[in-house]
Amino acid sequence: MKLTTLGCWGAYPYQDEGTTSYLLTGKDGFQLLIDAGSRALNELEKEMSPLDLDAVIISHYHPDHVADLGVLRHYFQLYPKHLWEPKVLPIYGHDEDPYEFSKLTLEGVSQGLAYDVSQGQQIGPFDITFVKTVHPVPCYAFRIIERETGQVFVFTGDTGYFDGLDEFAAGADLFLADVYLYEGNENHIAHLTSKEAGQIARQAGVKRLVLTHMPPVPPAGIAPDNHLEVLRSQTEVYSGGIPVELASPHKSWEIGDC
Repeated sequence: MKLTTLGCWGAYPYQDEGTTSYLLTGKDGFQLLIDAGSRALNELEKEMSPLDLDAVIISHYHPDHVADLGVLRHYFQLYPKHLWEPKVLPIYGHDEDPYEFSKLTLEGVSQGLAYDVSQGQQIGPFDITFVKTVHPVPCYAFRIIERETGQVFVFTGDTGYFDGLDEFAAGADLFLADVYLYEGNENHIAHLTSKEAGQIARQAGVKRLVLTHMPPVPPAGIAPDNHLEVLRSQTEVYSGGIPVELASPHKSWEIGDC
């Protein structure tokens, strides 16, 4: 598997960089878009034709995770038909918010599909299991296993700390964690801190930790020119030697090499 960052800011786009969106590519070439935040479509075009997407999966319906879903559907709907063979794009999301879930479907363009949070979901070459996170709206973390290779990728979605997240992430080749907060803000209602992410990664025994959903601007007392390195360094203190990296647009990881 290969994971490519499209956007990694939390809450809002900043200085021409977008919010949460990732492209997961299977060994067989299957292309799965994970969340579709602001600028996801623009950044996706730099990696591939959006028309070649095989599926989309959404962790939750906050705007910084779905802002570009509408324009992605327009791309599929309005791209000149003589230049490609139109297809219906499957978009997987939870159905606990019926109104937001209904918006995933556009007749003849996209089909909203409720992923099975209790039994798991097969999407292309991937087996995906879910756990509900700590967030103001229903949100799900994903544990994605590529059937052919057995490689494991875990994405927290947006979440505060909760017991069991380390078990969900156990042994992951790559652990992509929401870290919007600095050490000292533990047990937040919506997001992990640098300390919590490091501790979870260590307890889970993951091979590599990547921070995402990061704050575009730091709080008072942390210099803006190196605040992300502060976030990374704080995390590394608690990771038990597990490598900690920062996501950035178009940075990618061959998960089999982690």
